[in-house]
Amino acid sequence: MGSILHANAKTTPRIRKEIQDSNETLKALAKRFSLNVKTVAKWKKLTRTTDLKSGPTLPKSTVLTQAEESIICEFRRVTKFALDDVYIALIDKIPKLTRSNLHRCLVRHNLNRLPKDDAITRPKKPFKTYDIGYVHVDISEVHTAKGKAYMFVGIERATKYIFVEVHKRMTTDIACAFLKNFINDCPFKIHTLLTDNGAQFSYKLLAEHLQPKEKTHPFDLVCQESNIEHRLTKFRHPWTNGQVKLYHYESLEEFKSHLMSFLLVYNLQRKLKSLKFKSPYDKMIELYDENPSYFKSNPIHKKLGLNN
Repeated sequence: MGSILHANAKTTPRIRKEIQDSNETLKALAKRFSLNVKTVAKWKKLTRTTDLKSGPTLPKSTVLTQAEESIICEFRRVTKFALDDVYIALIDKIPKLTRSNLHRCLVRHNLNRLPKDDAITRPKKPFKTYDIGYVHVDISEVHTAKGKAYMFVGIERATKYIFVEVHKRMTTDIACAFLKNFINDCPFKIHTLLTDNGAQFSYKLLAEHLQPKEKTHPFDLVCQESNIEHRLTKFRHPWTNGQVKLYHYESLEEFKSHLMSFLLVYNLQRKLKSLKFKSPYDKMIELYDENPSYFKSNPIHKKLGLNN
């Protein structure tokens, strides 16, 4: 690509080359090309025909310090996170960080492009958009040195708001009690519930001849009482659910302490890329302001402290 001349430039690389190769006097050249004698003298003594590169010799940020740029670069190299994930992870540590100056920092250090993964990955299809109130319910084992427990988790799709209970068993009665507590806890109305085909949620896991013909599953009864549509995932199709992972802890008390801290930070403060850098609570407030009819109560009461 050729160099771009200044809008008011009166010389081109071709004219500059003619000036350098000509044996005419400076005054004659200035008259022929309608230039100032000083301009002709300048290009006569130079060996190049291009302008010097503009901008600072060593580009650097006017906002981020050298130490902060080093942190950003090292974090990018080690984690190989995407741009938005790096921004979310470091914004609390570097208050002056913005998505724009983060990108410019990575460009300066040749870290703006991550190497492509050689492995072939299945393209992910985004979930269909629903109004607030579409909930996934899942159960995950939590192993401790004293045994295992079961974590019942409800995740609302539009806001990513989560509700969790930990029990030592995973029976149908506990699943029903969990759902009732979830319904009472959340300020929005649950209209659709997605679960797997576990015995706690449905009779579908039983052989067809063992499924009760004229009996409704207790979990479905709770859904019907609250006017909730209960949907089941397809068999051998876990990627529509299964959003909970398995962890190991020394004791159940240690896990519950960590879980409580995580829930408070996640629901009220954690900025999520999928919510355009809003927390689940902030997204809930936004949806309430847009259409309060999807809510049973004002979600502002979910936050501790005085209301402003």
